[in-house]
Amino acid sequence: MKIQLNNIGKKYEGRENFTIRNIDLEIDDKDFCVILGPSGCGKSTLLRMIAGLTSITEGDLFFGGKRMNSVEPKDRDIAMVFQSYALYPHMTVYENMAFSLKMRKERKSVIHERVLEAAELLQITEYLYSKPSEISGGQRQRVALGRAIVRKADVFLMDEPLSNLDAKLREHMRVELVRLHQSLETTSIYVTHDQTEAMTMATKIVLLDQGKIQQVGSPTLFYEKPANLFVAGFIGSPTMNIFRGKIKHGHFLSSEEDFVIEPKAKDRELLKPFEGKKVAMGIRSERFIAGKADKNAINVKVDVIEMLGKEQLLYCQFPNGKECVISEPGYFEYAVNEEHNFHLDIEGLHFFDEETTERIN
Repeated sequence: MKIQLNNIGKKYEGRENFTIRNIDLEIDDKDFCVILGPSGCGKSTLLRMIAGLTSITEGDLFFGGKRMNSVEPKDRDIAMVFQSYALYPHMTVYENMAFSLKMRKERKSVIHERVLEAAELLQITEYLYSKPSEISGGQRQRVALGRAIVRKADVFLMDEPLSNLDAKLREHMRVELVRLHQSLETTSIYVTHDQTEAMTMATKIVLLDQGKIQQVGSPTLFYEKPANLFVAGFIGSPTMNIFRGKIKHGHFLSSEEDFVIEPKAKDRELLKPFEGKKVAMGIRSERFIAGKADKNAINVKVDVIEMLGKEQLLYCQFPNGKECVISEPGYFEYAVNEEHNFHLDIEGLHFFDEETTERIN
């Protein structure tokens, strides 16, 4: 099912400003679209408008070409999974999963077949006759997913469904949700504030901030070509190192004038209109090369080392106190207070207009 949002906006009564506005978005059939953003950016409001649980103030919503603005939630052929599992505690797992089908007066044989099919897919068959209080948080989340699956809806809507799980279980459930999506081939819209969930699960990411879309695209696009400084600072763990400065004779000169970087020829051409102007230069933590003291190198002191096993994050300081984060293989040996030269890989440099915050190269 293809979903289109044309100039969608929401303004709550009594509030001066719109919560979200000017949302233009196309979600293709079978997409796993993740709506990402910080708390309060409007992502759950947007999901609720798609579900029909919140009215649309302006703009148009289409499912498969049909305008849905005034269509009741029960008639939208959607299945929704909430952050709180919202299971009936007095019902068994089987009864929870079958409930919506019973309300629609489906035949018992159809209900039984769908519940067993969903339970097998989610590997919870052995818990069908247990109560929610008798199973773990991860299993309860699977039951909530199973309740949505049995409806065989055209669209799956998920509002931070993994936020109540511990870190290890969240990691496991991310993989399970991707497998589930591939198996069901249903259009899915997933809301989260966790950029790791977005990067690992989505076929398409929509990043919101203050009710506006900052960028739409694949996880790879977000990582390799962030559209503006907000996206650059939000996507990636650790986030992108951002250095402020200006363009001087085609080179990037840091604000403190403690280092100069010569961009690659293609970037120098794009930066010509910014000669003498303030720009920001970004570089990912893995784009530093140890031990090369040349014209595109910086000298820093290691302040803190965060060992993660296969990699280590070096939190480094310049003499003036400015900081950066550098990722190195875990088997390299570093010590706190050591000084090192790191070459900046010019193929991995990102440049942004300080005035507009938009990407240049």
